[in-house]
Amino acid sequence: MKAFAELYRRMDETTSTNRKVDAMVDYFRQAPAEDAIWAIRFLVGRQPPRTVPTRQLMAWAADLAGVPDWLFETSYDVVGDLAETITLLLPAAEVGSDRPLHVWVQNHLLPLREKAIEDRQRAILAAWRQMDESQRFVWNKLITGGFRVGVSQRLVVRALSRFSGVDGPVIAHRLMGDWPPTPDTLRHLLSPDTRDADISRPYPFFLAHPLEDDVAALGSPGDWLVEWKWDGIRGQVIRREDQIFIWSRGEELVTRKYPEIAEGAAHLPNGTVLDGEILPWQANRPLPFGELQRRIGRKTAGRKLLKEVPVVFMACDILEHEGYDFRNRPLHRRKAVLGALLVDLPVNHLIASPEVTAPDWKTFAALQAQSRRRGVEGFIIKRRDSVYRVGRRRGDWWKWKIDPLTVDAVLIYAQRGHGRRAGLYTDYTFAVRQGDSLVPFTKAYSGLNDAEIRQVDRFIQRHTRERFGPVRSVQPELVFEIAFEGIRKSSRHKSGVAVRFPRILRWRQDKSAAEADTIETLHRLLEETT
Repeated sequence: MKAFAELYRRMDETTSTNRKVDAMVDYFRQAPAEDAIWAIRFLVGRQPPRTVPTRQLMAWAADLAGVPDWLFETSYDVVGDLAETITLLLPAAEVGSDRPLHVWVQNHLLPLREKAIEDRQRAILAAWRQMDESQRFVWNKLITGGFRVGVSQRLVVRALSRFSGVDGPVIAHRLMGDWPPTPDTLRHLLSPDTRDADISRPYPFFLAHPLEDDVAALGSPGDWLVEWKWDGIRGQVIRREDQIFIWSRGEELVTRKYPEIAEGAAHLPNGTVLDGEILPWQANRPLPFGELQRRIGRKTAGRKLLKEVPVVFMACDILEHEGYDFRNRPLHRRKAVLGALLVDLPVNHLIASPEVTAPDWKTFAALQAQSRRRGVEGFIIKRRDSVYRVGRRRGDWWKWKIDPLTVDAVLIYAQRGHGRRAGLYTDYTFAVRQGDSLVPFTKAYSGLNDAEIRQVDRFIQRHTRERFGPVRSVQPELVFEIAFEGIRKSSRHKSGVAVRFPRILRWRQDKSAAEADTIETLHRLLEETT
């Protein structure tokens, strides 16, 4: 546990990716296999769920620290991170512990879920008493479900590749899907023998990079394949050894959620892996993403929901064909095989994503302007001879998205952020005008630079009207342009709408609250996009 806590400290103290990789390689060189595989699991974002309600954890920590509840809550409000607040307030450890990471996880952390509340309390207090400050901090991150240290899975793959000498794509492939955190898994993960093939395992995804320059800079349109950017869930459909597996890009096995796609996949030949989008689909066009959200949170869909929100798999690529890895074939060849494979399927739940054609980029731009009306997000532009790579790489695949929807809204509530922004108010709630009142319609956390965040923080502290725990009601004076990707009706929100992917586009210091947009603006946007 000490070594893992030291790894966390080294990575948390730097923004350099090279230093983070160095820290991970150093750790893997000295960590026993039983610890290393758990470390890998946590570093790639697979952590155990929260085991104790926040209020109980706060009460236990306050009691052990000898501080009243109100002082603990005030400290939490200032620090902004529960794990860090507990670590800072607890007294020094009574005894030390050299227990390795895997023992703490397997013998102490995981069993917490099955314990009675009194036994959980005793177990957590005992752990706190045996750990130094750095170990406690990591332990608190794990038990609160908040373990994050600023490394992507791609960076972990890079470290493991450097440590083991195994190619990064091989390791990335092996990390996909579900796997037990055992020494055997680690040996398999780092094995130089690359002939392994778990029949359920998907391939790492290749991601398009946002198009930042004029599309004409890409050269001749004839060198590129253009298709619609579908607004669904990226996934892979696998058929191997007469079994069907449907994976989301978030590495969730969702086969049972989408039985109509599984039914279509049953007609694929064995040794097939398709890459594409799970889409809500009706009358030969996509439904709004909000409809798909009705199915996302359910393990299985009932007959009524299956009828109301039918789905298809819009296949954009083929990664495995007749059992052979097809990723190194040129895109135009993969597309030809994909089209021939899906054209004669007896069911229509798997569709080959069509190519969009036009004589020049100007005509493509005119088509792209129709995206929202078509229920898509713009275009994906792929080099015709590109291979299927891993992760987000520049050069071969670009996403040319439509401009977001925007409204000018008023800041009305604020809460302190987390991590490096824990001492600043960075979590904001925004409202639009309705007559003489303000109606909240969304929250947003990103979009301002550090200098702007400090300015807004000072304003919030000087112009607080009321306090509701960690939330402050703010004098409604600051106006911001809020961007979002979609809008839909919602009975759960006072405004009557819910927006997708909201973020701050800019601070409108040229506008007063009286000049902010109205609830009618939101409803008009809703009408224009449905």
